[in-house]
Amino acid sequence: MRHAVIMAGGSGTRLWPLSRAARPKQLLDVVAEPDGGAHSLLAEAFTRLEAVVPAERIWVCTAARYADQVRAALPALRSDRLVLEPVPRDTANAVGLAAALVADADPDAELAVVSADHVIRPVERFAAALDTAYGALAARPDALVTLGIVPTAPATGFGYVQRGAPLEAGAGGVGVAEVASFREKPDRATAEGYLAAGGYLWNSGMFVWRAATVLDALAEHLPESAAGLRRVTDAPAGAERDRVLAEVFPTLPRISVDYAVLEPASADPGRVLVVDLDVDWLDVGSWPALAGTLPADEAGNAVRGAVVLVDSAGNVVVSDEADHLVALVGVRDSVVVHTADVTMVCPIGDAERVKELLAEVERRHGTTYS
Repeated sequence: MRHAVIMAGGSGTRLWPLSRAARPKQLLDVVAEPDGGAHSLLAEAFTRLEAVVPAERIWVCTAARYADQVRAALPALRSDRLVLEPVPRDTANAVGLAAALVADADPDAELAVVSADHVIRPVERFAAALDTAYGALAARPDALVTLGIVPTAPATGFGYVQRGAPLEAGAGGVGVAEVASFREKPDRATAEGYLAAGGYLWNSGMFVWRAATVLDALAEHLPESAAGLRRVTDAPAGAERDRVLAEVFPTLPRISVDYAVLEPASADPGRVLVVDLDVDWLDVGSWPALAGTLPADEAGNAVRGAVVLVDSAGNVVVSDEADHLVALVGVRDSVVVHTADVTMVCPIGDAERVKELLAEVERRHGTTYS
């Protein structure tokens, strides 16, 4: 049967100070609604999946400390579909843990892995591509399928997937190709070359595979993690399994699923497939990206909260306190964020350095403002 897991364990440090360790970006109501309200990225991801997978087979993998917030944000999530990481050990182990628990519940599960960080429009195209990816497993049951975003610009902030040979006709392969290679985040000239050449897609970090297949791949390429995860699922569900998980998980080697599984497997021709995802895709990982979820005025200012602007353009301005006004005059291309205990200002061109800024704040003040 089809299952899906939303990866929702990140802390969202590049959206500091709105995103905090205790309440990360995926749980914040940052996606604007037509009626003036807003909902969270996590709720958006859950609703998007419901177009393809029944709610009772949607799982969420998150940090143990976010468990109560996730339950509150997703009332339709079954209590036994919450996968809790005791500590962060990167995506190979998070995906592996989710796959192990899904396979324990359904040994024949086909599992989509998606992120809680994305805004994707229109949902119908996403659903069609995900359906195609599930369908590709009928042709190649042992395949690892990734979703590749059709690029709209020479972006340097994403990894790329190079398309290879299309899946053979009659094998359920419409819009599916073998992966020729994975490419690291390029410089500007290289990204422009990819766009001009065609055949390159942005790596979305979303995958579809049989749960058993990814566990086999971990056993081949990351045996220490595979052995640890087997110990977890060999323990009886409940308090004993939780105890083993707390003991084993912190010892697993930290590595991403791309490095641990996808890239080594792509050396085996035809093992890794890619499905084109032709959508408006926003990876909400920085303040300029978040601006795409906010209403903008005629001067290109994206704002939320009590904000007044005069002779200002191209700004991202957020006030997180209803009774606190943020007022700008003559300001261009800046990020201004006010919360109860932090006000942060930076040029939009330096928005990627917010993580660096937070590290300096923590050096001076510990975790007081984290």
